[in-house]
Amino acid sequence: MSKKDAERIIPFSPPDISELEIEEVVKVLRSGWITTGPKTKLLEKRLAAYLETGRVDIDCEEELADKKYSNRVVCLNSATAAEELNLRILGICPGDEVIVPAYTYTASASAAIHCGAAVVFVDVQKDGDPDTHMPEMDYAKLEKAITEKTKAIIAVDLGGVVCDYDRIFEIVERKKDLYKTKVRSGDPLLDFSSNIQSAIGRVAVVADCAHSLGASRMVHGSKKYCGQIADFTSFSFHAVKNFTTSEGGASAWRPIPGIKNSDIYHMYQLLSLHGQDKDALSKTKIGTWEYDIMGPWYKCNMTDIMAAIGLRQLDRYPALLKRRSEILKQYDAVCEELQISYMVHRTKDIDSSNHLYLIRVPGIGEQERDRLIEEMAEYGVAANVHFKPLPMMTAYKKYGWDIKDFPNTYDYYKNLITLPFHTLLSDDDVAYVCNVLKTVIGKV
Repeated sequence: MSKKDAERIIPFSPPDISELEIEEVVKVLRSGWITTGPKTKLLEKRLAAYLETGRVDIDCEEELADKKYSNRVVCLNSATAAEELNLRILGICPGDEVIVPAYTYTASASAAIHCGAAVVFVDVQKDGDPDTHMPEMDYAKLEKAITEKTKAIIAVDLGGVVCDYDRIFEIVERKKDLYKTKVRSGDPLLDFSSNIQSAIGRVAVVADCAHSLGASRMVHGSKKYCGQIADFTSFSFHAVKNFTTSEGGASAWRPIPGIKNSDIYHMYQLLSLHGQDKDALSKTKIGTWEYDIMGPWYKCNMTDIMAAIGLRQLDRYPALLKRRSEILKQYDAVCEELQISYMVHRTKDIDSSNHLYLIRVPGIGEQERDRLIEEMAEYGVAANVHFKPLPMMTAYKKYGWDIKDFPNTYDYYKNLITLPFHTLLSDDDVAYVCNVLKTVIGKV
């Protein structure tokens, strides 16, 4: 294979936008209602139905009026906002600790820092989980890291592969005696978060599902979709994700005994709209202009323009996931041929959303890995690395973290390459990526 013969450009992860999304956005623009409104509310209900059933065809008003599909999801302007609001609902504040895997993107940790909490990083398992090879937390180290200050654990479903939440819940139950609820009052959020902490009664399990919309795992013998498993969950709808609203994200939660879903939903609305007790849509009704500000909070709501994209993306989502599965098989085959380690997206217990395709080239370090990525780029193939561990980043070094304290995390990262993996790839494109990979690997 000669570089001068390479004419293809294979981008890493462009958005898959069809005429359906474009037409829906045009309708919203012409409607005169472009901020949070009926499209956002419909997307929330449809996402709640999808997280419950795996179905995208639950769309009639009767079915969506079912209590199961109401007040279980709130759409926001980013997954980072969702992560932070999840922690604020849980009452995370200065003096608290939040445990985060060292192998993740900054949003998993920065949300806790925004709340004033201390981040405690935990190393991943050597070479990742034995079955999936996903860089999952070392659960023995996780258990040791829990102290009286620990209020939440953030688990990361990297690449769309679902963590072992059964193990995490077993650990927090064993450590329950260390947990102390903060009884506070003074404003609606403090009162509410104290009630949430009392109702949960242990360290909260929070899922960073930025990559894993539609992924599932067997939990106590039954299939559960992400959004049903952890106490609170965040999703990303960024442009590079399987499902996009250009930017955007969502929070979801599972029922908490003694707490109404409608009350949780209402608190998210307050937190995401300046603490205002009525949104713009509510204030359009006759005689309802007046509103109150319940707290000096945040502005991170989703717009109807974004939701319009999401509604049509959701219609197409099963077909998008199916196409990803087809590409996955071709990549798996070439990795088997080259004897390269790759992340396994399906096991007897796990059905991934197939968001990222991670490979690890044996026997090389960072410099050789980076040269391989450059070589692939010279053939027109854009590869990437997910992720550079947080203890290697300037911001986190300033907090005193050192990658030397996380040897498994560094070993996983040093020879990792992420291949282009998206639904605009043709079979011919995938074959080309595979041939380029064979060529550059052959030079190492």
